[in-house]
Amino acid sequence: MSGRRAHLVGSLPGDSAREAMTTALEKLGPHVVSLPDGETGPRRNWIIHIIGSLRAHPDLELVRNGTWSDYDDIPRFKVRKGHRLYGASLDFGHVAAVTASLPVFDEVTAELGRDDVVFQVGTPGDTDMALFTLGPVAGLRQRRAFTEATLHEVRAVQRITGGKAVFQIEVPAELVLVAQAPGPAQAALARVLGGRIAALAGGAAPGTRFGVHLCLGDMNHKALGRMGDAGPLVQLANAVARAWPAGRPLEFVHAPFAAADDPPPLDPAFYAPLSGLRLGPSTRFVAGIAHEGQSLAEQLRLRTVVEDTVGSRVDISTSCGLGRRERGAALAALDRIGDLCAD
Repeated sequence: MSGRRAHLVGSLPGDSAREAMTTALEKLGPHVVSLPDGETGPRRNWIIHIIGSLRAHPDLELVRNGTWSDYDDIPRFKVRKGHRLYGASLDFGHVAAVTASLPVFDEVTAELGRDDVVFQVGTPGDTDMALFTLGPVAGLRQRRAFTEATLHEVRAVQRITGGKAVFQIEVPAELVLVAQAPGPAQAALARVLGGRIAALAGGAAPGTRFGVHLCLGDMNHKALGRMGDAGPLVQLANAVARAWPAGRPLEFVHAPFAAADDPPPLDPAFYAPLSGLRLGPSTRFVAGIAHEGQSLAEQLRLRTVVEDTVGSRVDISTSCGLGRRERGAALAALDRIGDLCAD
């Protein structure tokens, strides 16, 4: 074992939770420490199915239709006149999904002799849910309802799993906003947004385990934003770590270095800001560099650059989930994670 671990962002190739989880464990073996259920079926497209379900919500009104063909083709809602939006009226479906897939997770891990693997639950950030549903102005004004709904589901899943799950907070909007901000404003914006991410964890029960998936977006395998270098990522990751609440372990921070279909940059200068990463000794740094669009030799050199700059070995992942990918490409990406975890 190299000491590197494989991280699976969320969705995995497979027609069922059993197939997805079995494939991941068989391909990556002992490198896997936490395992999502694969988010198969409609869940493979992250929050698209959740926002689609809001078309029937009595307190929301569709003001712009969209088919999710790209980031400019997204449906937009508003709160109906005379109505209020409460967290108790929102159901994102995570409790039902975990209730269905947790027994399968237990069976698969037992069959493959991996009772040490932790069940990983993808949790879209509350700010991201609000912004994608209502847009920037109304989303920020109505964020409390999305925070309440998210925390209700986290607490319920924590009870269902007996406290043995790790929740992956998924936040593309925050990283893209920091990356798009003018350089002098990035640190201040990262402090605000990082504090909000940490505050979500602070609302969970003590002892709840978390990781954070920083993301650049991957709708239709196209990125929502890009970074000129790793600086915005370091700013936001450090802000999250500084604001993180006591009693809720922050087990990992995942960083996307590929941008969907674009492989990670090979220029070492891109990664130079990683020398300023300050996550703390108990938080693993996961480098989202695995990409089947580059040769293994290129990716091994890139791994060396990242580890030399960070100053330690890192865990390995892709930039985002794989369930939306063509199956052959998704399986190749899993194989690449395994190649990069090895010495």
